[in-house]
Amino acid sequence: MGFGIVLWSWLTFALPIQQQNLPKSQEAASKKEIKTEQKTGIASFYHNKFEGRKTATGEVFDNDKYTAASNHFKLGTYVKVTNQVNGKVVYVKVNDRMGHQSRMIDLAEVAAEELKFVRRGTAKVKIESVPAAEGKRQILAQNAGEEQPKNEL
Repeated sequence: MGFGIVLWSWLTFALPIQQQNLPKSQEAASKKEIKTEQKTGIASFYHNKFEGRKTATGEVFDNDKYTAASNHFKLGTYVKVTNQVNGKVVYVKVNDRMGHQSRMIDLAEVAAEELKFVRRGTAKVKIESVPAAEGKRQILAQNAGEEQPKNEL
C-alpha cells in the first residue's frame, strides 16, 4: 500500500510540473525557427547566357522561375525582396551562388521585372528570409498571377 501512495503522489505532483515546462521549451523552439535574417544592398539580375546552366543546388537555371543567387543567404532559403525605391515585392528561392562581391542578390529576370528594375539593371533592395512554407506559397501565387496561355480552337 505504501508503494501505491508514493506512485499516486508522484503522478499527482510531478507530472503537472513536467507538463508546465513542456510548452515553454516548445515555444522557445518555435521562436528559434521564426528567426529571420534581414539585409539591404544592391540587386541585379541574371544574364540570359546562364539559361539552362546548373545552379549550385544542381537545379537547371530558368530566367522564368522565381530563383536567385546570393552569397549572403544559405542555399534553399526563401527570401522576400523589396525594391526600396518603389516598394514592389517579390519572393524567390536562393538556389545559386554569385560572383559579384558588391551585390547582395542576383535575381532571375522574371523577379527583376516584378521589381521594375530591368531597364536600370540594378536596384537597392531589402531582403528578408521567410519560412519555407510562406516562400513556396508566395511563389505559387506569383506564378498564378502570370498570364496563362490562351487555348486556340
